[in-house]
Amino acid sequence: MARIFKAAAGDAETVLDITRRTIRAVYPHYYPAGAVDFFLNHHSIGKICRDTDNGNVWLITADDGVCAGTVTVNDNEINRLFVLPEYQGNGLGRMLLDHAESIIAENYDAITLSASLPAKMIYQKRGYSEEGYFIIDTDGGDKLCYDMMTKKLKIRK
Repeated sequence: MARIFKAAAGDAETVLDITRRTIRAVYPHYYPAGAVDFFLNHHSIGKICRDTDNGNVWLITADDGVCAGTVTVNDNEINRLFVLPEYQGNGLGRMLLDHAESIIAENYDAITLSASLPAKMIYQKRGYSEEGYFIIDTDGGDKLCYDMMTKKLKIRK
């Protein structure tokens, strides 16, 4: 049975491995090499360590006990939601997104996130809407395109 747990400082390398393996397998189908390298560098061990030290990172284990996915929640923003390619399609990403949304819903009325091209449709199906479209110039003249998206939450009483 899948299990979500808060990542500890010693889990940073696991989070980095899940992140990099997923980016390397999925993103080249959507982005040029310079953009893929940008993503790999953006999700650095330093940023991951900062987030784990602050208690903002969660991991999910698949039914076989392997750490197969991760999500980071910073205030009302979801970051670094990745599931290893060989575990995609089994509901782990949905479970991580449910978990992140429930954490945010405790204190906020809206969720924000940056959606990469491969994830945009997933977020749209979950009720997120585009708030802005951005392009970053990366090495070699390549472009990285992404959407800022938000989801309004039910008003807390």
